[in-house]
Amino acid sequence: MNNGSIGLSLVLMAVGAILYWAVNATVSGLDIRVVGIILMVIGVLGLVLSLLFWASFAPFARHDGPERHDPV
Repeated sequence: MNNGSIGLSLVLMAVGAILYWAVNATVSGLDIRVVGIILMVIGVLGLVLSLLFWASFAPFARHDGPERHDPV
């Protein structure tokens, strides 16, 4: 996963929200509102997984190893 996955997650959430709240069209055999909800859920899951993945590589992450002190 990379930063592109965060952007893709945001795009999926935006498209899902548009389909759910802004589109009033009807398609036989397909509920556009359900598709919008599914896209929003996939976007949120992708965003959470991306943020968890990047948090594990954070430079300010806590390290439990021994501390090194340079002589003064």
